[in-house]
Amino acid sequence: MRMRKKKNLLPRMEACRACQVQDPFAMRGHWRELMPDARELRVELGCGKGRFTVGTAQAEPDVLLIAVEKVPDAMVVAMERAQAAGLHNVFFVVGDAALLPDMFAPAEVDRLYINFCDPWPKSNQKRRRLTHGNFLKCYRQVLPMGGQIHFKTDNDKLFQWSVEEIPQYGFALSEVTRDLHANGPVGVMTDYEAKFYELGKNINRCVATMEPWTELEEEPAEAAPAEASSEE
Repeated sequence: MRMRKKKNLLPRMEACRACQVQDPFAMRGHWRELMPDARELRVELGCGKGRFTVGTAQAEPDVLLIAVEKVPDAMVVAMERAQAAGLHNVFFVVGDAALLPDMFAPAEVDRLYINFCDPWPKSNQKRRRLTHGNFLKCYRQVLPMGGQIHFKTDNDKLFQWSVEEIPQYGFALSEVTRDLHANGPVGVMTDYEAKFYELGKNINRCVATMEPWTELEEEPAEAAPAEASSEE
């Protein structure tokens, strides 16, 4: 669903400037300076309007949460929510998941949240999925051993594909469920998740824990044999 352009976006962003990091690349290796006594540093990829962001920051005030979002029109709503709640342990970044290694130093992030990302359903779009191997290799650059990815989606096909893809890149899966809220609401929901729950749609979730892994080198493609010339 395309996000509608927000009226007065720039003034609204400016009003929330205190909780937005303007230059995330300059913060690489220094994020904990925003909250030196933080128990953990976590990153949410695609925070949307921030219901999960704000709820998580409220529930765990000793955790520093960095919310990354590509769409400012969505992120401004999240920032306004955080500011209205008086939170001081969450900061927002306009950015892209592919640039995480440029924003965060090795082992700087304890946990990544990926909630209801775009499924990119066509087979030729799979490289855009946030659980694709190329992204998983990026996450390995910023997580420590034992660091985790918490993944939720309403898309059953994306989830099935992801639970097959993720272990191939050095992550052990746990807490795998295809109906998270079967016995009632569990954890903090996103805005979309709350709507899906009310509609009775099942929610898929898993936790991926980083383990030692060695990337296999791709074998060079064999040269095609030369066609024999015919003599007449």
